[in-house]
Amino acid sequence: MAAGADPPIPPDYDQIKDWRSILTLIVFILANIVVLFPFHVPIHVPRIAYNAFLALLSALRTLPPREPDGPPNRGKAPAFVRLRFSLNIVTAPLIADLFLLATKSIGRQEVYEGVIGANHISPLDIMIFFLTLAYIAISIDASGLIRFLAFKVLQWGGKVGHRLFFYLYVFFFGLGSFVGNDPIILSGTAFLAYMTRVSSNIVHPRAWIYTQFAVANIASAILVSSNPTNLVLAGAFQIRFIDYTANMIVPVIITAIVLFPLLLYIVFASESLIPLSIKMHELPEEARARKPVNPNIPNARGTAEQKEDAPGEEGQLLSLEEIMNPFVDKSGAAFGAVIMAATLIAVLSLNAAKESIGEKPVYYVTLPAAGVMIAWDLGYGWLNRHETREIAKKGREELERIQLERALQEEEEKKTPADGERTPSSDVSGSDQAGLPNDQLALPKAALDNGRKDDEITVTGIAPEKPSSQETEEIGSRCEKGATSQALMLHPQRRKQTTLVSLASDCFRWAQETFPTATAVISHLPFALVPFAFAMFVLVQALVTKGWVQVFALGWDHWVRKTGTVGAVGGMGFISVVLCNFSGTNIGTTILLSRVIQAWQLIHRVDHTAISTRTFWATVYAMALGVNYGAFSTAISASLAGLLWRDILAKKHIRVRRLDFARVNLPIIAIAMTVGCVVLIGEVYIMRDDTPLPL
Repeated sequence: MAAGADPPIPPDYDQIKDWRSILTLIVFILANIVVLFPFHVPIHVPRIAYNAFLALLSALRTLPPREPDGPPNRGKAPAFVRLRFSLNIVTAPLIADLFLLATKSIGRQEVYEGVIGANHISPLDIMIFFLTLAYIAISIDASGLIRFLAFKVLQWGGKVGHRLFFYLYVFFFGLGSFVGNDPIILSGTAFLAYMTRVSSNIVHPRAWIYTQFAVANIASAILVSSNPTNLVLAGAFQIRFIDYTANMIVPVIITAIVLFPLLLYIVFASESLIPLSIKMHELPEEARARKPVNPNIPNARGTAEQKEDAPGEEGQLLSLEEIMNPFVDKSGAAFGAVIMAATLIAVLSLNAAKESIGEKPVYYVTLPAAGVMIAWDLGYGWLNRHETREIAKKGREELERIQLERALQEEEEKKTPADGERTPSSDVSGSDQAGLPNDQLALPKAALDNGRKDDEITVTGIAPEKPSSQETEEIGSRCEKGATSQALMLHPQRRKQTTLVSLASDCFRWAQETFPTATAVISHLPFALVPFAFAMFVLVQALVTKGWVQVFALGWDHWVRKTGTVGAVGGMGFISVVLCNFSGTNIGTTILLSRVIQAWQLIHRVDHTAISTRTFWATVYAMALGVNYGAFSTAISASLAGLLWRDILAKKHIRVRRLDFARVNLPIIAIAMTVGCVVLIGEVYIMRDDTPLPL
């Protein structure tokens, strides 16, 4: 303790007996259970109140005019409308905080310290730093660079399965350590989904997608900037970024080296997962010569994006074209790479010089850098706006033409159904002649089908009115003249009325067509992380002020006294991985465990006993391994990257079930944590000694 400093206040372990303290712990546990298992709560609203509210929104021209509750032959509509409220990773912690505020279990202090910061953890600074750096990283991804490099790796690997698996493994690890896991998840996951689909002898993509997810999260442990968990940890213990990397790089690299052969020859040893020779479908020369289009431009590929999901040769060729003829914005990629490299160097320099110049928030570097990147994306988009708008217009017209043809065909089938034939509703369960799946044609189907449930209505589920046969003929004639089918398919009154929703939709489409890269990057930024992280900081701070963190720290102290440094590494590694699955993802785990370790230091300051330097830093870096590796353990919600990974795979028709995720990842996390912790123990025994840690 520094001379002249106030003596530490001894922890009050008795305060956990207070009812507000008990309530705080229960609410914390319940909030984390909901994060792990999100669900919807049905809310029944009187139909009169529901209709009055929507009528008010229509009168204010927020929503378009509504149709009646149902056709006359449907009978009287139910008295209540069922709505659904989502309890998930965003709403659950926020509601928990509001509940604790309402019961006066927490107050202004917990909210302030959970948002602004306390004990060297500044949530606001961390969020600004992470989002601004994430913009640069995702902008590099939006330029097509990562997918283009993955294509080059695919060419180098050739058709030799084990060699290609190794090349992709090294590629994802190397790039992930530089830009973090999110860009790897965004582009790498879609790339592997396409690649495994166009291979005729890869039966299941399991080996490729799970390996990519694991290696991306392993790589994110090297740099502080690669993962928000690292930012929390480095801030909590005043670790210089270069020191963090120096301590983490050896365990992480050795983990990656040892893990690869075990994955290849033990975990995914089946020939159906990683064949010795991969048989890829050939891309026609015409498709190779075709100019690739920017996927950030809406409808840039016309109907190809829908057709590639259809079974058969056409869908496979379109998927193959997506990976073998990738788009890359060379100037944007080069500029983004330079900005990212300069930003990371400046951040490391600023952090390393904090003893001489004073501690400065690292977003002092990343915020201007992100501003430069945004200015580049906006300026480049504006200069090329005529080309991108023309591409979007052609693709939109092609898609709308196919949709209109489908709608007119359904209308004809409804007018003259043949005896003994299936009804139109049963005929549309598959794909149409153009290969468009049903779920991609929601607009014309909704325009022609008023059949919907009367007991469950949402604002976004209201269908347009059915056009008359005369209107249908008018639609066909206008479509032949090049008019847009979407506008034509709506009721005449709705076509003329401008609402807030239509304005917002038009503005967003204009932004997509004019600034495709900037709009794509902003739409992919992890904004859900912000309310979740702040709410979790407040919840953990509530555990601190109510005495629970001090109790947890006391238990940890007893464990370390009995097991020493080896026990500290093993125990913290195990606890951090487990809590990633049950404590609000790896971010919530890092927040909680950082507070526990800080409380552990306080116990020794009060008792005037020392923690050895070796044991303390072994504990801290074991937690760093656990919260990064814990993303690929037993629960998809162990990290926000896992939720993103699952959603991208779902869009590519690859379903990842909870049990499969746990079953496949258990051997991977067991190997990775064992290797990482063993290497870390050897490192701390070589590099650290038993001198007392300054408290």
